[in-house]
Amino acid sequence: MSIRVLIADDDSGMRLVLKKAVEKYGGFVIAGEAEDGGAALRIFESQRPEVVFLDVEMPVMTGIECAKRIADIDPRAIIIFATAHEGYMPEAFEVYAFDYLVKPFKLQRLGQTLERIKGISSLRQDVSENKVIRSANVPRKLIIRNKESISFVDMEEIILVQREDRATAIYTVQDRFVTSDNLGDVEQKLDESMFIRCHKSYIININYIDKIYPYGRWTYIVKLKGTDRDALMTRESFDRLENILE
Repeated sequence: MSIRVLIADDDSGMRLVLKKAVEKYGGFVIAGEAEDGGAALRIFESQRPEVVFLDVEMPVMTGIECAKRIADIDPRAIIIFATAHEGYMPEAFEVYAFDYLVKPFKLQRLGQTLERIKGISSLRQDVSENKVIRSANVPRKLIIRNKESISFVDMEEIILVQREDRATAIYTVQDRFVTSDNLGDVEQKLDESMFIRCHKSYIININYIDKIYPYGRWTYIVKLKGTDRDALMTRESFDRLENILE
């Protein structure tokens, strides 16, 4: 299955270069093109591509702001900045950019990035079968409120909590719950000995951690037992997890 790509750049010539290079590489398909940040965000919301190439300085909305909004909609989106400005690199990695290409870049450099993306895409399809480490804690309930109902969920059964489409989704062994509570509110209610805020958009139950893979420069992918979903983890959270488990 081809990996869908969105290209956003106010330079039509640069969009064409990226489009031809991505299509030539194989395994990718262009899901849309945009000449400004606002159009890029609209296309992302409608098409949900897996990969987004962003210039930084664009009309309507900068690439940095667009990346922040995309991450809020889908934190798993792979964001790559392709820009002539090196000075925005710190801001780019604050939004967990997968890569930062400085124009003019060599097609070989772009190919390396695309190859890494293929590897990540393959990992996301790999659901491991290792056993879950069972928690010895006494089960506690999390109260989940939404417009339709109030649910009482055993914390032991919660695998993952994440920001999803501007709401908070809670995944358990058997169900998925959605609440308007923000991630911080949910985090305060969870048992801190069992859960870790591993990324601005993810909270995971450490008892369901299966494998952790490098993802980009300062981020990891966490494979979780009991679900085909995975989470992102920052380097700081990885170091904190190591201290917890020692």
